[in-house]
Order: sequence, then structure tokens, then C-alpha cells
Amino acid sequence: MKIYTLHRKQNLPISVDEAWAFFSDPKNLKTITPDYMSFDILSGADRHMFSGQIIQYIVTPILGIKTKWVTEITHVVDKHYFVDEQRFGPYSLWHHKHFINPINGGVEMEDIVDYKLPLGFIGQLVHPIIVKPKLEEIFTYRTKKLEALFGTL
Repeated sequence: MKIYTLHRKQNLPISVDEAWAFFSDPKNLKTITPDYMSFDILSGADRHMFSGQIIQYIVTPILGIKTKWVTEITHVVDKHYFVDEQRFGPYSLWHHKHFINPINGGVEMEDIVDYKLPLGFIGQLVHPIIVKPKLEEIFTYRTKKLEALFGTL
């Protein structure tokens, strides 16, 4: 069983309160997701993050194939971190930790995603060709979008 990890950090010139207000609002996920993914929240985004929250989305990650994705917010420590886990969707495992760390002049945003692909050996074969590059592209878009919204530190 192969579990992959994506780890990203980004410094933003905003306060912890500003960062938490933005990232704890599920509606803002659409703002930091590439347009071509046709990200659409179906339900669960009517409140700021809380443990046990279920959020349902439709995304089109590759080849115009629409995919339903259901995540649960499993852990929340106000103004410090939250965790979302996939309940239904394209991965066998998706565990995404979001940390907000105060630093001089702003915050450090840290994402750690542990994920596993379905289909065993076939999943491992497509990982370096399709999945890893797609995730890198999505998180690079997110970095650039956050810089456009908040500036750089």
C-alpha cells in the first residue's frame, strides 16, 4: 500500500484572524480552485468550519469527467488548524491538514495532504504521470491566487 504526501507552505502578510476567517469559510475553496475544475459546492458550506461538518462538491479534475467528492471536517482548533478527510471521492485515502502559524509580519499557511490512490498497481503507475502533476498544478494555482488576494511576505 503506497501512501503519498504533498507538503506546501506559504507566507501571507495577513493576521491569524484574517487567515482563519478566509480559510474556515468553505465557500472560499471555490476561489482558490482553478476555474477549469468547475468546482461547485452542493451542500454543507452554509457555516464556517466545525468538527463533523460534511461538505459535498462536484469537481471536474481531468478530461471533463465530473466527480462527486464528499469531505468531512474531522478536527478544528480555532485559529490554528483544521483537517478534512474524504468520505467519498476519487481517492482511497485523502487526509488534508491545514495549519495557520503566526510569523513576523503575517502567517505561514501549511498544507499536508496524505493520499492513496485506488486500483493498486495501476494507481501507482498513473501517480507520477497524472495525479501528482495535477495536484502540484492545483496547489501552485492556490499559491498564486492567495498571493493575488493577500500579497506576499
